[in-house]
Amino acid sequence: MPAQISPHPLEPWYNITGKVVLVTGASSGIGVEFCLDLARAGCRIIAAARRLDRLKSLCHEINQMTGLPLPDAGHGAGNLRNAKSPLDLSEEEWNEVFKTSLTGIGLVSKYVCIRMRDAQRKGTIINISSNAGLNQGHLPGGSAYASSKSGVNTLTKIMALELGVHKIRLNCLSPALFKSEITEKLMQKDWPKKVALKTVPLRTHGTSNPALTSLVGYLIHDSSEYVSGNDFIVEAGATLPGVPIYSSL
Repeated sequence: MPAQISPHPLEPWYNITGKVVLVTGASSGIGVEFCLDLARAGCRIIAAARRLDRLKSLCHEINQMTGLPLPDAGHGAGNLRNAKSPLDLSEEEWNEVFKTSLTGIGLVSKYVCIRMRDAQRKGTIINISSNAGLNQGHLPGGSAYASSKSGVNTLTKIMALELGVHKIRLNCLSPALFKSEITEKLMQKDWPKKVALKTVPLRTHGTSNPALTSLVGYLIHDSSEYVSGNDFIVEAGATLPGVPIYSSL
């Protein structure tokens, strides 16, 4: 039987024009990258963060680029803090890390999903975790942060399990170290250049655009409608080697 060509070719997965996307932590780092990349792709962006001056600058840049009005206020989440031994970490410092890195993500996911459920609209949540939350590649001083990101991974899977009936999908990304505004000073140190790169199979830290932005675009697009409850590890293989490769440095 001769092959038949569908009269309705698949839409390119990167065509996400008109999608409405809420980005938290949008004032710096990968949050900014997500906003700019998705705006270029035709998405309507709601940017949320704590630094309003940076949000206004971002919104102005997007408005100039797209000609579409963009809200310029909201609330977002922070990132790695208090890298200390668990014996030196105070209860207040522990709680601050969890408040930012886990509770904030959980509350945003909760209330966005409530709106999706009540509106009977399918949707997708993409939580940003970290390779620190995986069961390999841990570093000293990261007890609170790594524990909070492990919580993000578990939260994502359980919410995906429970909310699938409402056509709501949840996935998370676990990136490693990327070149960005936030990591610029760290990248200048000897450790990332002389030691860390030797343990990364692809021998690069890469940039969040396109490494993360392209994956976010796919997860937003309807072609990923069967993808839910997954943790996408984006780290150039950094967590693969483990102890043996360190012992050979």
